[in-house]
Amino acid sequence: MKNTKILFFDIDGTLIDMNRKKISDKMIEALIRLKERGILLCLATGRGPMGVPRFPGVEFDAYLTYNGSYCFDGRQTIYSSPIPTEDVKRVIKNASGIGRPVSAATKDRLLANGSDKDLEDYYAISKAELIVAADFDDVVNREAVYQLMVGCREKDYPALLEGADGAKIAAWWDRAADIIPAAGGKGRGIRKVLEHFRLDAADAAAFGDGNNDIEMFQAVGTGVAMENASEQLKAEADEVCGHVAEDGIYYYCLERGMI
Repeated sequence: MKNTKILFFDIDGTLIDMNRKKISDKMIEALIRLKERGILLCLATGRGPMGVPRFPGVEFDAYLTYNGSYCFDGRQTIYSSPIPTEDVKRVIKNASGIGRPVSAATKDRLLANGSDKDLEDYYAISKAELIVAADFDDVVNREAVYQLMVGCREKDYPALLEGADGAKIAAWWDRAADIIPAAGGKGRGIRKVLEHFRLDAADAAAFGDGNNDIEMFQAVGTGVAMENASEQLKAEADEVCGHVAEDGIYYYCLERGMI
């Protein structure tokens, strides 16, 4: 880890405690000190560009949004992989068949064709506003859609994806799912960002807590799961650090001489 040149961080449950809904002072200190050491810092999240938080004194070098389907830095798009339009339409139809509204994410907008308790609570996690838009159908037909969000349970996944071969599930919460391009995922986004910076997987490490971080760990040299991470992610991790509520990343970096 001392030779790590780039770090990827999930946000919710990793940098931000889901209960306090904010980043701690120690975590901000860790990010600033890592940056001072010349390590590149990247966010890798299911959130969209407009939902990425800003932390005082911290400037990230790249952003992997929509679970890696849309990646960019401060100057340019690094990677763009929307869901095929026909698969977007199919998932929306499938969701309607099980009585679920859908939220669609474009580069610049988050909009929905309806609302339910699960979808509202999912939006609340990132403090975003759920907007039921009159032009929903027009937007999903003519604009690139990078991610669909649906309130659901794991048992609903097959029904949601039926006939949508160009899409897959990337879930980190048990009451909703992110639906992304079949060729997408945080792992693919990381590989594109590493290419952009001319780095190898061995130069990279990642911190995460959810099942949508499994592919992220598979794309870096060292995957570090939070103590509060899912058991599936811990099984994929190279190491486990402390709980997000106890500044696990800060102490992990401190103990390894990274800060």
